[in-house]
Amino acid sequence: MGAYILRRLLLIIPTLLGIMVINFSLVQFVPGGPVEQILAQLEGGGDAFDSFSGGATENVERVNNSGYTGAQGLPQEFIDELEAQFGFDKPPLERFLLMMWDYMRFDFGESYFRSISVVDLVLEKMPVSITLGLWTTLLAYLISIPLGIKKAVRDGTSFDTWTSAVVIVAYAIPGFLFAILLLVLFAGGSYFKIFPLRGLTSPGWEDLNPVMQVLDYLHHIALPVLASTISAFAGLTLLTKNSFLDEIRKQYVVTAKAKGLSEGKVLYGHVFRNAMLIVISGFPAVFVSVFFGGSLIIETIFSLDGLGRLGFEAVVNRDYPVMFGTLFAFSLIGLVVGLLTDLTYIWVDPRIDFESRET
Repeated sequence: MGAYILRRLLLIIPTLLGIMVINFSLVQFVPGGPVEQILAQLEGGGDAFDSFSGGATENVERVNNSGYTGAQGLPQEFIDELEAQFGFDKPPLERFLLMMWDYMRFDFGESYFRSISVVDLVLEKMPVSITLGLWTTLLAYLISIPLGIKKAVRDGTSFDTWTSAVVIVAYAIPGFLFAILLLVLFAGGSYFKIFPLRGLTSPGWEDLNPVMQVLDYLHHIALPVLASTISAFAGLTLLTKNSFLDEIRKQYVVTAKAKGLSEGKVLYGHVFRNAMLIVISGFPAVFVSVFFGGSLIIETIFSLDGLGRLGFEAVVNRDYPVMFGTLFAFSLIGLVVGLLTDLTYIWVDPRIDFESRET
């Protein structure tokens, strides 16, 4: 097992390098950049979208010898200083190698536009994403696994039929549409004002006693977590049901029942271990998608400032240290979580032997 873990850890290096190379190369062909952002603002070019959307027509038409839009009237020396400040006086390959050297030492630099280190910026936004990621994943699994097992055991009954209808409807509803519906119904939109509209805590939260702090926190996260859970819960329920149905129909289950074992012992002593493998394999995808990027729309609707909005704003503003720093860190975490999933396989079913197969 140790050799397999070592191979997987070594495989992380080229995989991570490939991710960074592809994204860094793509960015080189995208119009606009941090220098253009600043020049457009100095020339009254509008917002961050103008550098690539064509919104500031007058700036697009004014291209000087430096190649930057919106820079007419600004001295070339000033533009050269901006390029040197952001490191664009170096060729792309040198910039990439310097960036990767810093990242290998976990030095992610400082945001171009916020005067704060990338690490501090991520830590500042982390509570929102931890809340949505962990609670959504936990709630989805707590609902999906028992419901999926019960649907498999009672396959074809009225219970299976009406719960399938609920699951299909839940899967068909986009998360953002469900979030808006929750706001309209329960956050003072048109009907009830039961839950708050924004934030993770209320003003003066620090002055509350611990019990009230927990209750206030749960009061704030109820709607966004519920909106994030709906699609994940639906998919996991169907996955769990189908996985258990496949196992229940196998010969070893028939043999176990023929020996007189109770249905509960057969289900949880034999079937559960095998059927849960495919469900566990979906955990990294659910967690990583919700934690790192899937919460952008939910964060926007509920006015939560998390990693989803941070990544979107970094792309719009061409804040390269935030873009590439978070991409490196989150890709690394995703790859490590994939390895942890394999180790969980062994914990669930010790018969699995990863040493006997190629990575």
